[in-house]
Amino acid sequence: MRRRAADHRRQVRRRFPYWIWVLLGLFSIAGLILFVVHHNQNEDRVEQPILEKNMRIQQNAREDLNFTREILSATSFSRQLAEQITLAKAYVIIAKEHNNLHLAWQLSSKIRSCQLLLSRAAMRGEPMTLEEAEPIIKSLSSLIFKAQDTHYDIATTIVTMKSHIQALEERANAATVQSTVFGQLAAEALPKSLHCLIVKLTADWLLKPYFQELANENRYSPRLVDNNLYHFCIFSDNVLATSVVLNSTVSNAEHPQQMVFHIVTNGVNYGAMQAWFLSNDFKGSTIEVQNFEELSWLNVSYAPVVKQLLDSDSQAFYFGGSQDSNTEPKLHNPKYLSLLNHLRFYIPQIYPQLEKVVFLDDDVVVQKDLTPLFSLDLHGNVNGAVETCLEAFHRYYKYLNFSNSIISSKIDPQACGWAFGMNVFDLIAWRKANVTARYHYWQEQNADGTLWKLGTLPPGLLTFYGLTEPLDRRWHVLGLGYDLNIDNRLIESAAVIHFNGNMKPWLKLAIGRYKPLWERYVNQSHPYIQECVTS
Repeated sequence: MRRRAADHRRQVRRRFPYWIWVLLGLFSIAGLILFVVHHNQNEDRVEQPILEKNMRIQQNAREDLNFTREILSATSFSRQLAEQITLAKAYVIIAKEHNNLHLAWQLSSKIRSCQLLLSRAAMRGEPMTLEEAEPIIKSLSSLIFKAQDTHYDIATTIVTMKSHIQALEERANAATVQSTVFGQLAAEALPKSLHCLIVKLTADWLLKPYFQELANENRYSPRLVDNNLYHFCIFSDNVLATSVVLNSTVSNAEHPQQMVFHIVTNGVNYGAMQAWFLSNDFKGSTIEVQNFEELSWLNVSYAPVVKQLLDSDSQAFYFGGSQDSNTEPKLHNPKYLSLLNHLRFYIPQIYPQLEKVVFLDDDVVVQKDLTPLFSLDLHGNVNGAVETCLEAFHRYYKYLNFSNSIISSKIDPQACGWAFGMNVFDLIAWRKANVTARYHYWQEQNADGTLWKLGTLPPGLLTFYGLTEPLDRRWHVLGLGYDLNIDNRLIESAAVIHFNGNMKPWLKLAIGRYKPLWERYVNQSHPYIQECVTS
C-alpha cells in the first residue's frame, strides 16, 4: 500500500508543478492528496494500519515532546490535522466566492476546533491520541468531500488561490510604492519645529548688530588656519543637526579647546547658523560659519557641476510636474540640486591653508574622541574612509554603469565601496594628486547622466579611486536611518554613527530605537529649543 501511495504521489507531483503547493502553503501536499484520495474511497473510516501505527508511536512518546517535530512528522495526527486545516481554509475562500456561506461557516467552525485541539496538544507537550484525532479528522474530511461534491475540486482551488495571490501581490506592490513616495516626501519636508528655530535665529541675527560684529572679528582668527589644531568641516543647511554634530564631537573629546569647526551653509540659513553658534559655547572650540554663495570662484566656468545643476533638464527633473515613475523617488529629491552636497570635492579650495581635515555629514553623531584620526597614516592616500563592501551590493559595479567603456576601461567593477560621512582628507596629498581636477573630469564625462545615477557617492568613488585608505570599521557605523537591526554592540563600539537614509533623527519617522542617541546631544535647555522643538 505504501508503495502504491508513493507512486501516486509522484504522479501527482508530475501533474501539478511545485509552485502550486506553495500557493496552498501545505507542509506536504503529497500527503494531503493521498489523504483526500483515500477518503474518497473510504468515507466512513480512517485507515486502521496507519492509525494503529500512530497510536503505538504516541504511546512511546516522551513527555518532553518537540511539537514542531511532531507536526512535521508524516505519521502524526497533528500533521494530518494541519494539512486538513490548510485545505479547508482554501475551500472556505472558494465557498464564500460561490455564496455558499453555510458551508464556509461549517468549515470555519471545524478549523477552529482543529486549531484548539492542536493548541492543547502543544500546551501539554504530548502527542495527539487516536481518540482525540479520529472524530475531528472524520468530520472535517466529510466537509472537504462535501466541498468537492459541490465542484470545488483541486483545479478550481488552485486557480482561485493563484488569482488571490496575484491580487494581493499587486496590492502589496502598490502599497510599497506609495509608502516609498510618502516616506520620501516626509524626509524632504522641513519640520515646523526646525522652521520655527530658523526664523527665531534669523531674527536675532538681523536685530542684534553685535552678532555681525562678532562674526567679522572671528573671521580673522589665526586659529582657523593653525595646522597644529584639529580641523573639522561640515556642509549643511540644518542648524539643529549641525549643532548635534558639534556638541557630540566636543563632548567626547579630550581637548575640545584644540578643535576648529568649519561650517558652510547657504544664504537662507547663514544668519541662523551664525546666531546659534555665536550665542552658544561648545566647550571652548573655535567655530567658523561661511556662506557658500560668497565663494566667487565656484562658478560655471570653473565647476562643471554648477553648470549641470543649473541645466533646464535637471531643473525639470526635480521640479517638473511629471516625473518618471520608473525612477526611484529618492532620486527626485531636490537636495541633489544643492551645491552644499558637492562642496566636499572643493575642500582644498575652500581652506587653502589647511593640511588635514575630518569631514562630517550633518546626520552623524560622534561617540568617541576623533582626534586620533589626525595621526593615522594614510600611506600617501588622500581619503581615509570605512569600506562598505561586506555585502556584494556595495561594490563599484552597483553604483556605476560598466557597460560604458569609459568606466570599464579604468575601474575594477569588484572594487570595494566606501562611505562618505566621516572621512579623513590629507589636503597636501589631495593637491599633489590634483583630485578636484579628477572630479571635474568625471563630471564632464557624465554630462548626459549615463555613467551613474544622481548623488555624490558615485563621483566620489571615481574621484578617489586608488586614493582611499580603508579605516577600521569601528570608526564609522552606517545605517541608522533605515536599518532596524543593527547590532547594539556595533553601535556602542562606534566612534561615529551615521543616520544615513530617510529616517533622520530630527523627523517623526525616525527609528525610535536609535533616536535617543541623537537627542541626548540636543541642547534641551535652550529657550528656542523648548519653544520650537521640544513642545
